[in-house]
Amino acid sequence: MAFLALLAIGAMVSAASAIAEEQSLPVLRVAYTEFPPIEYRNAEGKADGMVIELTRKVAREAGYEPEFIYLPVGRIYLYLRNGQVDVWPGLTGIPSLREDVLESWVSPVPVELNAWYVETTPPLTHFDDLRGRTVIVIGGYTYGGLLERLQEIGDITITEAPNHRSGIDMLKRNRGDYLLDYLRPVQEILRHPSDRVIRNSKVRTRNSAWLFSLANPRSSTLRDEFDDAYLRLAERGEVPPPRKISKGFFIPGFPEDLLP
Repeated sequence: MAFLALLAIGAMVSAASAIAEEQSLPVLRVAYTEFPPIEYRNAEGKADGMVIELTRKVAREAGYEPEFIYLPVGRIYLYLRNGQVDVWPGLTGIPSLREDVLESWVSPVPVELNAWYVETTPPLTHFDDLRGRTVIVIGGYTYGGLLERLQEIGDITITEAPNHRSGIDMLKRNRGDYLLDYLRPVQEILRHPSDRVIRNSKVRTRNSAWLFSLANPRSSTLRDEFDDAYLRLAERGEVPPPRKISKGFFIPGFPEDLLP
């Protein structure tokens, strides 16, 4: 009995030491937004999603404890600029953040932008097919500079939806011809029987990355630590192998100056 008691005490001490060690890690403030299944806030109000789990692993491998902060996209941009958050698992090539962040060299997942439409609308085969049409966009999204370009074209009407579900519903109510939105978030919500009329055409693929705030004086160090941590995890088979970054797919006529 005494031996068992000693074992129990040893286990408790080890557990307490592990908690103390974890709590002693420096905190990394990580922004995230509603972009299921990649990143989102779950029913318990906690950060969830495939890139959130990757971020947890990589941050702890790099020696940090992530503190996840749920924000709308526009607020994330602001907080990255002023240093209220340290990093965001987002997308590369955001023009409005070009002078404000350092992007990780590692890109954990590809992200696909689509034009969604109802079955009676012709598919998108060329970027110019958007001319003379009403295009629905998701509020807060810049689409890597594409929104600004669309706004500059005189014969494209832009209308805004507050979220992915609203964008699909606007399409079905004929409040727009095409919805610009990303593949995985829309796939997550196409659950209603009436959603069977929805179709999609691929517009471009984009690369995800961890975006580190240049307002943090250690941003360059943080990026290197994250990249190195990811590579170590990949060597151990605990995360996917690093992806080779390329321009990927883009629809004919897509503005090439917006590509990486």
